[in-house]
Amino acid sequence: MLSAFVRAFRTPDLRRKLLFTISIMAIFRVGSFIPTPGVDYTNVQQCVAQSQDNTLLGLVNLFSGGALLQLSIFALGIMPYITASIITQLLRVVIPRFEALHKEGQQGQTQLTQYTRYMTIGLAILQSTTVITVARNDLLFPGCTVPIIPNDGIMTIVLMVITMTAGTTLIMWLGELITERGIGNGMSLLIFTSIAATFPAAMWSIAGSDDGITKFAIVMVIIVLVIGLVVFVEQSQRRIPVQYAKRMVGRKMYGGSSTYIPIKINMAGIIPVIFASSLLAIPGLIAQFGDQTADWVVWVSENVADPGAPLNIGLYLVLIIFFAYFYTAITFNPDEVADNMKKYGGFIPGIRAGRPTAEYLDYVLTRVLAAGSLYLAFVALIPLIAFIVLGVGTNIPFGGASILIVVGVGLETVKQIESQLQQRHYEGFLR
Repeated sequence: MLSAFVRAFRTPDLRRKLLFTISIMAIFRVGSFIPTPGVDYTNVQQCVAQSQDNTLLGLVNLFSGGALLQLSIFALGIMPYITASIITQLLRVVIPRFEALHKEGQQGQTQLTQYTRYMTIGLAILQSTTVITVARNDLLFPGCTVPIIPNDGIMTIVLMVITMTAGTTLIMWLGELITERGIGNGMSLLIFTSIAATFPAAMWSIAGSDDGITKFAIVMVIIVLVIGLVVFVEQSQRRIPVQYAKRMVGRKMYGGSSTYIPIKINMAGIIPVIFASSLLAIPGLIAQFGDQTADWVVWVSENVADPGAPLNIGLYLVLIIFFAYFYTAITFNPDEVADNMKKYGGFIPGIRAGRPTAEYLDYVLTRVLAAGSLYLAFVALIPLIAFIVLGVGTNIPFGGASILIVVGVGLETVKQIESQLQQRHYEGFLR
């Protein structure tokens, strides 16, 4: 990987793309520390120092690189765009128009991207209003006595909502700039930047605790082992062989080639973990606005909102497995794949084309997903395991959802760099 980066910086075109990408990532990090107008930055820093782990908004704070708890202009991070993208994909099942656009190729994808942008702005307005409401009601930092928003007049609130929404729109534009002019997927790299930015502070907090050096060494060993596991599984795939029959078109003969359909063990990626975490956060959010002495609020806080409660762990595992199958069923349609194969003269050796091929693909996909969903559940529970065994907190660096994103984005970016290097340094058979 390091040699690929060194060779990339020696190539002028790739060097410009890499420097452009790094510059955008630096701008993204700088914006995470600029406070939103109306926020008392000194009081926010004091509350951050006094607060405990906030599991309610932990996922959004993770994807914003800690900007959410800072109430900066980039407080919402890339989360509204991720949510809008997921909703757009889910609407393909409900709205035929979206499915038709998906099948129209580049023009249809451009229209879907435009819908995603509009939806991102709407979600940014909704989420910024929610975050500001939580901050005004002293729920963002429970137990903090100093006011975060000293002047909570209507004009101040409107200005804060506009600023946070504009920040999300700017992040979306920066991500698209990276995709267009830089290296890798822009949105994924911004998420990568947000997660990687929290790593030094988290490791420093572990090293500064009781028996910090021992815990630090153990956590580093766990991180290396888990990264190795994730790389191994993310690169693993079940290859279904496909043979294309020969056919004459005019005077030319086509087909007769062999290829395969790659089915990854983790077809759904990080989406099941995001869905499961978001759904489990809803009961805790509702309980925060209720009477804290009510029986149902106490029960929800102790059994559903507490990440160490057995019911919370059980629901988390069930939701991850469910969404792994659900999201894969949306993104990979065996009937559509079988029809396309039949249309172009392709078949799986030993399997008849058409309906039997679709049933075989569904059978293989179901068996592979059984291992993939359990793998996702195991990786998602790594922070809890570290908390129980080591007592280092539930948000250890590169734990759960973050490790899947960091490793996946890193692998994909390195692959793109290597592919562009091969295009520019391909020697061929004759020197």
